Order: sequence, then structure tokens, then C-alpha cells
Amino acid sequence: MQPNIATVPVPDRRLEELARIVNPEKVIPSTIEFVDIAGLVKGASKGEGLGNRFLSHIREVDAIIHVVRCFKDENVSHVYSDIDPVRDVEVVNLELILADLESLEKRIDKAHRMAKSGEKKYVTEYELLRRVKEELLKGIPLRNMEFSGEERIIIGELFLLSGKPVIYAANVDETDLGKNIEDLTDVKKLWQYASKEKSEVMIVSAKIEEEIMQLDPRERELFMKELGIPLSGMDRLIKACYRLLGLVSFLTIKLPEVRAWTIKKGTRAPEAAGKIHTDFQKGFICVEVIDYNTLVDVGSYTAAKEKGLVRREGKDYIMKDGDVALFKFNV
Repeated sequence: MQPNIATVPVPDRRLEELARIVNPEKVIPSTIEFVDIAGLVKGASKGEGLGNRFLSHIREVDAIIHVVRCFKDENVSHVYSDIDPVRDVEVVNLELILADLESLEKRIDKAHRMAKSGEKKYVTEYELLRRVKEELLKGIPLRNMEFSGEERIIIGELFLLSGKPVIYAANVDETDLGKNIEDLTDVKKLWQYASKEKSEVMIVSAKIEEEIMQLDPRERELFMKELGIPLSGMDRLIKACYRLLGLVSFLTIKLPEVRAWTIKKGTRAPEAAGKIHTDFQKGFICVEVIDYNTLVDVGSYTAAKEKGLVRREGKDYIMKDGDVALFKFNV
């Protein structure tokens, strides 16, 4: 079974305001890709259920949103006879750990052979991998382990599954939306579990989300207002993913379009330019940049430039969330 892939626009009200200022032909939001992978069963690391296919799909993603059932409904089937979100989470985490142990064994054998040369980097790698194995055998996922900067580089080359950052989406009954966690026993258990590994828990109702997606924008807004939901579960998940992965957006207003672009925090201007086109990065000269809020306050890019509010930054400039940028390049 192949996963379902959905490319979802990232909600960004700043685009609407910029469109009002420059009146473009097109407004293009940034996007995020969600991969809907069928549930994992106990024994997947040994081939049960979707087995290796599931694990290979997980290997390709940047983060895991684990949708965990926190509602009772006899008309909706479940692998087990009762509802226990922590058990369900632990089944998945254990299978990821078991898969990592299998991958690690081959790497440890190789590192052991190389370490016999006495060369420091191979000895360091071998000792690190043995330590990781010991922690995995205790049931501790890689994302909960502490590493130095150098160790993280070595670990990053292994592409281990339990190192993927996680958001737990507590799927509740529609009547439980808006309730306090203290009043939701199953969600509280999940939250207590997640807090130990510093993961985020979000409360969503898949049934309500399905209804929201079937409405046009105006009806959707009214429906959510009636329910007391300021943002849909999808919008909240997108924002949570940005926080989890350390992502920010910069904006461009080069006509005929206004557009948002997603980059990692800490990205320098030439690499950000490369998101638009590789030629922009190769021939990067500088970036003209102004903060979104400043531009909106002034009312136009031309006026901002006349007032000296548009800065010229070089190749070492680190892009910030909300930067409105115009890249200068020469190829």
C-alpha cells in the first residue's frame, strides 16, 4: 500500500496584506507535504503488517505526526479491544527502535573493524555507536539521547528512525474539542508520556477536520467560530511542524506575484536565493531586504526605499522570518 501524499498551503496572513499593497496577479503561499502512512502494527520491524514498506516511508520524512486514538466508538475499529494511547505510542516507538538496532548492528561491525587501526575518529565512532545501542536496548529512542555537535554529525549519517522528531496528535471525539486536558483522561496520559521526551501534543478531531475541509472558506470560518476553534487542526499542525523543524518564511513581491518561501532558521541569503532559482545563488550579489511589519506600516516598497528603510545585505546575512526580499544576482 502506497502512502497518500498531500501538498498543503501554509497559512500566512502576511501574503494577503502584501497583495493589498502591490496588487499582484498571483499570490503563492509556501507549501508543506504531508505523507499519510497506514498504521504500524507490532512486529513491523520483522515484516508484520506493512513491515519494511512502512519503515521505508518513515525513513523519508523529516518529522513524524503520530495520530493517536483518544476516543471510544464501537463503530470505528481498532487493532486492540480497548483505548490506550500510551500503549499505541509505545508500539510504534518500539518498532522504530528495533529497526534502528538492526541497522546499527551492521554499522557497529564496520566501525569495530576500522577502530582496530587505532585512528581516533574510528575509535570515537565505535564507542558512540555502542553507547547508542545500549540506550536503544533500554527502550530509549534516539531523539531522547544527548549528543555533542560532533556526535550529532556522525549520528545524522545513520538516518535512524527513532531520531525523527515527533508531534503527537490526540484524535478526540468531536464533543471533547475545547475541553481542558485535565478533563480528558486518555489525552492526559498521552501528554504525561510526551512531556518526558519533550514532544508536543495537539488535540484534534479527525471527524471535525473532515467536515471543515468540505466547506468553502466563508462557511469554514463561520463553522469554526461556532465551535470556538480559531485555527483548524491542519493549520495548527503546520505551525507545530514549523516550530519542530526550525522553519521560517521569507516573502517576495516581485511582480506579477507575491510569494512565500520556506527555509531553515539560520539560512544565509545566498542559500535562500537558491530556493527561488539556482542562478540566484550562483551569481548572488546582495539582497535588498525590509521587515514585513515595517513595509506594511510605510504602505509601499517605493516609499520604504525613499525613506532608507530597505537595507542591502551581503552573503553573510542570515534571513529572518518575515523578511521581504529582493535578490540581486549576475550570472
